[in-house]
Amino acid sequence: MSPALLSMHHALPQHIILGVSVLALSWDDAIQHLHTLIDEKRFTLVTWLNAHNSNLVEDDIRFRNALDEFLVLPDGVGVDIAAKLLHGKTFPNNLNGTDFTPALLRALIPPLRIGLLGTRPGVVEKAAESLKENAPQHEYRVISHGFFAPSDEPRILQSLADYHPHILLVAMGVPRQELFMREKLTAEHCVLAFGVGALLDFRAGAVLRAPRWMQKLRLEWLYRFSQEPKRLWRRYVLGNPRFLFRVLRTLATGVRVSR
Repeated sequence: MSPALLSMHHALPQHIILGVSVLALSWDDAIQHLHTLIDEKRFTLVTWLNAHNSNLVEDDIRFRNALDEFLVLPDGVGVDIAAKLLHGKTFPNNLNGTDFTPALLRALIPPLRIGLLGTRPGVVEKAAESLKENAPQHEYRVISHGFFAPSDEPRILQSLADYHPHILLVAMGVPRQELFMREKLTAEHCVLAFGVGALLDFRAGAVLRAPRWMQKLRLEWLYRFSQEPKRLWRRYVLGNPRFLFRVLRTLATGVRVSR
């Protein structure tokens, strides 16, 4: 990321959550900021921080260093609890990618090129159709599924350079998607690149979202755990208490920063 763009991001309100700078903007202000980045053609990598991702940051120095190059948005109740404890106030809004990304696409009125890269064959195509129904003013192109071999990377990167989407949605799981974005993508390939995790699976109906009442109570994580307990028990049963312990440890040391 260029020094000018880093300076632009750092001028925005942020909370430091266990070493990661996370944008502290309202829903509308975040949309406006991203709109400005597109208008000005400022190449930017975007991802989200939640409790699980924060734990991965502590375990993976490569991932931690990569996030220094990202605009990071808040996702979920865990980082809100952390912000309240560490900085005395929660984030203005929960900008979780599953809701925020489709809303951003709806809000961006001029037609844009949207690229999709990730998840499984067949699923990514269904996700493109769903996103087209959500915001039909844009053009959507599937670049590739996410299960490609390293030998496929030159072809994928050339496809991106040829198409040059305004927004590229990368769905490979954390931290693989962020490492790919940081190490492989440049301004030659897109304007904004989003590490969207399970968004494309949700849009395609391959993974079910929690009922609306659970979303409003911020219990969507509990619904996901109930659907896939064997795969997600480490993330939630062990990961959530670990995240809270790390927050309390940071609170006890008094080492916390807010911009």
